[in-house]
Amino acid sequence: MHDWRRIFDQNLLVPPHPQRARQPAKESTAFQCVLKWLDGPQIKQGVLELLSEVGCHLRVSLFDVTYRHFFGRTWKSSSRPAEPLSGQPARIVFNEPLYFHTSLNHPHVVAVVEVVVEGRRRDGTLQTLSCGFGILRIFSHKPESPTSTSQDKRLRLYHGSPRALLHPLLQDPIEQNKHMTLIENCSLQYTLRPHPLLEPVFHLLPENLLVSGLQQIPGLLPAHGESGDALRKPRLQKSLTCYLDDVFFTLYPSLEKFEEELLELVISDRFREAGSPLDVGALEILERRLCVGVHNGLGFVHRPQVLVLVPELEVALTRSASFSRKVGSSSKASSGNQALVLRSRLRLPEMVRHPAFAIVFQLEYVFNSPSGADGNAASLTSLSSLACMHMVRWAVWNPSLEAVSGRVMLPLQGGIQSNPSHCLVYKVPPASMSSEEVKQVESGTVQFQYSLSPEEYPDIPTGNASGPKAERRSFRKPPVSPSSPPASPPQGLIAPQDSPMGPGEFPLEGRISHLEADLSQTALALGTSAADHLQELPFTPVHAPIIAGTQTRSSGGKLSRASLALLQSAGFPEILDANKQPAEAVSPTDPVKFSPQKEESDCLQGNEIVLQFLAFSRVPQDEQAAPWPQTVYFTFQFYRFPPETTPRLQLVELADAGKSGSASLSHILAQIQKDGSFDAGSPGFQRKYLVDPGFLRPGEQRWFARYLAMQTLQIDVWDGDSLLLVGSAAVQLKHLLRQGRPAVQVSHELEVVATEYEQDAMVVSGDVTRFGCVKPIDVHTVVKGQLHLTLANVAVKNVVQAQKLADVDSGLAALLFTPPRPGARGPQGVGQEGDAVRRRKLERMRAVRLRECGSELGRRGLGVLAQQSLHAQHARDLQVIAAYRERTKAESIASALSMAITTQHTIHAALGAAEFFEFALRNPHNAQHTVTIEIDNPELSLILDGQEWRYFKDIADLHTPLEEDMFHLRGNLAPQLFLRPRETAHIPFKFQTFSVGPQATAQASAELRSEKDTDAGSPRKSSTMPTKHAKVLFRAGSGKPLAMLCLTVELQPHVVDQVFRFYHPELTFLKKAIRLPPWHTLPGTSHSPHGRPVAGAPVGTSSEDPPLHVRCSDPNIICETQNMAFEIKLPAGGGRGANKRITYTNPYPLRRAYRLHSDHPHLLQFKEDAFQVGGGETYTIGLRFASRQRAGEEEILIYINDHEDKNEETFCVKVIYQ
Repeated sequence: MHDWRRIFDQNLLVPPHPQRARQPAKESTAFQCVLKWLDGPQIKQGVLELLSEVGCHLRVSLFDVTYRHFFGRTWKSSSRPAEPLSGQPARIVFNEPLYFHTSLNHPHVVAVVEVVVEGRRRDGTLQTLSCGFGILRIFSHKPESPTSTSQDKRLRLYHGSPRALLHPLLQDPIEQNKHMTLIENCSLQYTLRPHPLLEPVFHLLPENLLVSGLQQIPGLLPAHGESGDALRKPRLQKSLTCYLDDVFFTLYPSLEKFEEELLELVISDRFREAGSPLDVGALEILERRLCVGVHNGLGFVHRPQVLVLVPELEVALTRSASFSRKVGSSSKASSGNQALVLRSRLRLPEMVRHPAFAIVFQLEYVFNSPSGADGNAASLTSLSSLACMHMVRWAVWNPSLEAVSGRVMLPLQGGIQSNPSHCLVYKVPPASMSSEEVKQVESGTVQFQYSLSPEEYPDIPTGNASGPKAERRSFRKPPVSPSSPPASPPQGLIAPQDSPMGPGEFPLEGRISHLEADLSQTALALGTSAADHLQELPFTPVHAPIIAGTQTRSSGGKLSRASLALLQSAGFPEILDANKQPAEAVSPTDPVKFSPQKEESDCLQGNEIVLQFLAFSRVPQDEQAAPWPQTVYFTFQFYRFPPETTPRLQLVELADAGKSGSASLSHILAQIQKDGSFDAGSPGFQRKYLVDPGFLRPGEQRWFARYLAMQTLQIDVWDGDSLLLVGSAAVQLKHLLRQGRPAVQVSHELEVVATEYEQDAMVVSGDVTRFGCVKPIDVHTVVKGQLHLTLANVAVKNVVQAQKLADVDSGLAALLFTPPRPGARGPQGVGQEGDAVRRRKLERMRAVRLRECGSELGRRGLGVLAQQSLHAQHARDLQVIAAYRERTKAESIASALSMAITTQHTIHAALGAAEFFEFALRNPHNAQHTVTIEIDNPELSLILDGQEWRYFKDIADLHTPLEEDMFHLRGNLAPQLFLRPRETAHIPFKFQTFSVGPQATAQASAELRSEKDTDAGSPRKSSTMPTKHAKVLFRAGSGKPLAMLCLTVELQPHVVDQVFRFYHPELTFLKKAIRLPPWHTLPGTSHSPHGRPVAGAPVGTSSEDPPLHVRCSDPNIICETQNMAFEIKLPAGGGRGANKRITYTNPYPLRRAYRLHSDHPHLLQFKEDAFQVGGGETYTIGLRFASRQRAGEEEILIYINDHEDKNEETFCVKVIYQ
């Protein structure tokens, strides 16, 4: 404790100016500054005569020129002797490295270096004198700042003290100010350069702290060699994990009186601030929070964990009924010792065996004033704006270096003394009348059990333990469950979002399998063999997908006339058809009559899909919510095109939005240029997709038409600055069906919704100041804004143009466009070249004569010359073409013969999906052949198994012959096939790939190009989905090829219906359940009246629900489908209970121990509270359900926790009491 306190007191930092701290945060940059030597220090002779042991040292401080504010901590170098040697000393050598890191990347943030002389007076006291200072510029105005050069620099020094920088007359640039006077022949030699090797130890060094490389930093190993510079190449000490259990706080004289006095003082402070009286009952305690973090004396090693504390009486009331009666009978005796209890285990993995490493506990109270006069609970949004927090106590524990486990009791601290959070703390009781023993506990205590092993766990005391302490420990370790949050205040306010969630306090990551059973009303003894297993029934969704037309106005929204007028006047690009006429506008509320025959019979098979992002506005009732983003970008995926990410778009506010009454249309979108500016004169962003016969496979046109008719497009809206998800919108594509029209367009106003989690709570009647029973966390959607979007489908004519020979043959193009060398014998011959020279001379003479005759005749003569030159060039080109054809004749004939036996085929495969096709191989000879099949791509393979071949034939509805043992296999050699004369055999192939190649990594960082740089005719090619090729050669026994198959594979992304994104802290387990609606309600899975699947149902499936498969792009993520639900019916009114069993399978390969808990122990009991099961084995859990007096429904959660009491599985049993 003394080592930590000493280091903490010596390294207190002055924070930067508040105005500077409010600026957007940047990444911190590390620096190394080596102060080498001081030339020509001006030390007066009188000082040397009056002082003894004269030395010189340097002081460095960070200074903000803009706000004239020193911050951080002044660093002091070691002292060097400054005795005069033949007069004035010429040079004082320091060679001391200085390290720091800062995120205040601004030219006005500088380092001030001061030269200080110190010595002893005759009475022995220390005297220090300033001998000048210099301004060291860390950042410059140039974009390449800070410089990475390691060259020596010279710092000029000025007369006076650095305190002069606080004078208002000294403005930047300070070096050019008339009040600054340079010291002649005096400078400091130094080097300043970035030091990226310091970045891995940022967590051990606070920002803006200047430290010497010779200083010992807690958490770092000593330096190698004799230099002693531990920060030049820092090495971290080995960390260890510390576990804290059974944590509780005791406040004196009692928890009730402590909080009563605290409320009175907070009300008094608010009265002095507001000037109006505040009712005592109007202020409530929302939360009692504990912040726990590891501190190395310089700062917190990691962001402290925030957890919720609850009174132990409230914890007792949520446990078993028998225990509640026990506490109630002795509440008077134990109320004075009531403590605040932590309901979970603390895990601190950043501890280090060092005397300066300590664990800091901070007790905080969150208060709130209800917005309503009746004291009812307000909404979560209003509560968050009125909540305030105060730190009341804190404590520090320095674990012993040899400690492994044990129990600790620490006194709490408070008052005006400095604390690790550098904030004001609630007062402590006056110590004038207290003894030393009482002073240790009168401010309160914190007690806990610590251990360095995850296996060690505090056991429940046995019968020899008695009294209130034994009772406290019996319920201080409730189970860590995923759906039973701790007891919460009436308003249900959870921790603010800027505070980290503590492990186990709001554990929503449990895997929930909803189990409901149909139990008989016959009561059986627990553990009897007559207990039945729970039966599976359907259950309702919890995380519902966003579907257009249900919760949003995506398909039925219609812009008002005022909004349409604003959009039209904004200058968005007009959508025109092939004849340059405006596209036909349709209303999003009009019904769509879809005729597949009409779509297929359209002579204009090309479709250009246009998406125009026009405006994005916040909803009027959301004005007091989170800050509105300045820029946004969108992500979506249309059909099987690659996923798209638009560039960042600026939100430009409309000046006339409020005047026209269209407050919802408040911001239009504008593209941001490379220099950060935007042009509001060309608003909106446009994306085009060309879907023509060249893009679609044969027969895919009908599927694309059905995709437009039945599918929805999901668009995710992101904050362009914070990169956080704002919300999602869904729009139906059915209005893009042209139905023979040249072009159609439709405008939508889509509601952008976000999924939020709100914790509802109800207040216990008769006691509004106590905690109530908290309902499970509810999931609901919140409208964040409106996205104004225009969709269009423009018909495209397919134009076929003849190609030039030079465009087809690159070799011929090289010959044609290469100028002939002078004097070379070309195809025209030397004589022809001589004739050309003679003709040019004659033309020049004729041109002179024509100029004399007049300009008209001159122009005619020049035209004749140009025409003759063109004829000569054409003649030369024809001779070159003839010569080239003669030279390549043999090669062309061989290529033509090869093309006669070559088949070109293109397939469009999706990642992981097997693409099946058959190749008809014919023996053209009158002799039999044993054909060897050679394949050059391992992702293309023959189907050798007859059952697999039959399966693919059934799916593809192929009726070609199927043969068993078709191929002759020879180990690792290529398979062979026997063909009779003139026989044709169908060869089954399967292409399946699980890799899209190295180019796919560019998808995460690639941004969509703007419409100006994007070719509308080439969206089918994507750099993120490369094209693959495979060649199959069929050789006869003589080695001559019989046929060749050239396969081109165009990889296509999957058609994405919905994207779910989950946010979770690192180093924790994420368990989420996504519940889909019934299969028949999904888009594209409708059935005909005869029960046959139509319009999007998988080929070959019946009217039953098809199997559902789930995969994740990360192979480390475990995905599985669990559509189970159960229901239990029990008699109400004190009837007999029921006995049931459930099974649990250990998913691990090793034997594991598990513990069982329930959130309703008075309604459900277990045959055994703990069990062990081998790896992969199944264990039967016995359940005993009790009846209750009143009728109704109850959801009972069964928690299966591991040996560390971390949740492994959660079952939800719905009990209906009739």
